Amino acid sequence: MPGADTLEIDDLLNTTRYPVAVPGSADWQRIVSHARDGLRVNGCCVLPGFLAPESIDRLRAESTELAPAAHYDVETVNAYNIALDTPLPDDHPGRVRMQRRNAFVPRDRIPSDAIIHQLYTHPMFQRFVADCFELPQVHELADPLAGLVLNVVLPGDSHPWHFDSNEFTVTMLTQGPESGGVFEYCPDIRSAERENFDDVRAVLSGEGRHLIRRLELRPGDLQLFRGRYSLHRVSPVGGATARHSAILAYTERPGVIGTVERTRQLFGRVLPEHVAAEGRAVRSDQLLD
Repeated sequence: MPGADTLEIDDLLNTTRYPVAVPGSADWQRIVSHARDGLRVNGCCVLPGFLAPESIDRLRAESTELAPAAHYDVETVNAYNIALDTPLPDDHPGRVRMQRRNAFVPRDRIPSDAIIHQLYTHPMFQRFVADCFELPQVHELADPLAGLVLNVVLPGDSHPWHFDSNEFTVTMLTQGPESGGVFEYCPDIRSAERENFDDVRAVLSGEGRHLIRRLELRPGDLQLFRGRYSLHRVSPVGGATARHSAILAYTERPGVIGTVERTRQLFGRVLPEHVAAEGRAVRSDQLLD
């Protein structure tokens, strides 16, 4: 639980299954190659049991203790998280409205000795993530709230269809629900050059089931995902247990801070850093969102 001792990275990871302690070693290259293949073909790779089995109970206990600090809100959104009054054609998928009913624990509420914080900030883990995504380096967000978050989806709630603002995403389930709460995604349904509104509309209307893949994740599984181009959601959670997952956000360039409006939506507050950074965002593509 938060406040417990800090462990070495080798004690946190399942190094028997994933011997990644030595960057660039033959074992490292083998695991990285597997992850790259999954990302190229499916836009997603899951490394089951990435965390050591003896760390799972602590992972779950930490997330349970952190969850009450989440900012909870019910919001009407669209898949692009753009303003609902944005001028769009009548049949545009951005006109499809959904209820977002979930919550986020911000980084400044997550202790530095929590497992997910230790992973997020560890140089070896960052090097591993960069290699998997075929990047020379990744950077932690400079955002004091959004860099590392715990996503909480309560029973009866869901995280509706959406695209990520960042090209790649790293997540780890920390507590699974009793039922439901399945990660569903449409790999590479769009690209940096092509929105593909027809297929997005089909998924949102329920007619594009053939485009959807489903992942049954377990606590301690590491998920690497190209969420900028793959429409995705968490299906409604059933039973009496909330679904908790850590989102470890990295970027290709340093100094990235979220917008004032998006930060207020997710966390219910903004900090001076967000106000100071407003208007300095650099677009990596010309997609709608």
